[in-house]
Amino acid sequence: MTTVRSQEKADKIADSYPEAVAEKKLDFAIVEDIAKEGAFDKIVAAGLPFEYVIHTASPFHFNVTDVQKQLLDPAIIGTSGLLKSIKAHAPTVSKVVITSSFAAIVDGSKGDAQGYTYSEKDWNPVTAQQALESPYAGYRASKTLAERAAWDFVEKEKPNFTLSTMNPPLVLGPVIHHLKGLHHLNTSNERIRDMIHGKFKNEIPNTGIYIFVDVRDLAKAHIEALGVDEAVNKRFFVTAGYFSNKSIASIIRKNFPELADKLPSESTSGGDYPGGSTDNLYKYDNSRTSDILGIPFRSLEECIIDTVKSLQAIS
Repeated sequence: MTTVRSQEKADKIADSYPEAVAEKKLDFAIVEDIAKEGAFDKIVAAGLPFEYVIHTASPFHFNVTDVQKQLLDPAIIGTSGLLKSIKAHAPTVSKVVITSSFAAIVDGSKGDAQGYTYSEKDWNPVTAQQALESPYAGYRASKTLAERAAWDFVEKEKPNFTLSTMNPPLVLGPVIHHLKGLHHLNTSNERIRDMIHGKFKNEIPNTGIYIFVDVRDLAKAHIEALGVDEAVNKRFFVTAGYFSNKSIASIIRKNFPELADKLPSESTSGGDYPGGSTDNLYKYDNSRTSDILGIPFRSLEECIIDTVKSLQAIS
């Protein structure tokens, strides 16, 4: 069972996976607004023998006019509301995996945090008040506060299920083809779309977050966490390593020569690491993900090549 916000979305996904639908391996339930009280009650209480729940829904975009309603409420209420529904109505559920974010780990006040090593022990110290200062702050706070709410729920309510959270940084990778078009692309992949469309030809924008993970590896991490007892009640910093917008441009130039007239050249300014080196950045410890979940991370080059191909298939 997978939840979607509309029948239209369900139909598009079903059309893309007809065999799974025919074999009854894929079914849908409509949850229009995850921030509503009891949004998941009807589905969870339907009597289906749920064993595992993976919760990935949370807004990631900065085109907002109301941080509280558009970012904080869906993330925090959506997460805590789902956990309440599972505890109340689904005693068969034994494990829950939630998609959190590096945003719940990173401390923005540290800047590039040269020499500091981030790991699962770190928490973003952002407050609910700071969250309202901007959409960017609101997004980071939404992930932080939602994950804290989940761990607080498990600690206080002692539910019948365990919890694992995935904390990825920027998620790149090939897109599914039931999008209406590239204007519906996820926020992280927009930089790749814009690059191959010529928007960065004269100047490459700042990278922002300098670590990434391929979406396929992140998906695998969620699944592996369900089957590994050692993953119970742990956070996982799911990252493959460093990247920059400049390195993305270089990979596309090398592998897609037909796009040369759209791309920045080697001498185009912008998009590099601070001072031109990862030595000037924070470090990362992703050993828990590798050791417990056994994820062999895809390289940035494989990720970008496959992403560009998928974008070309849509456009």
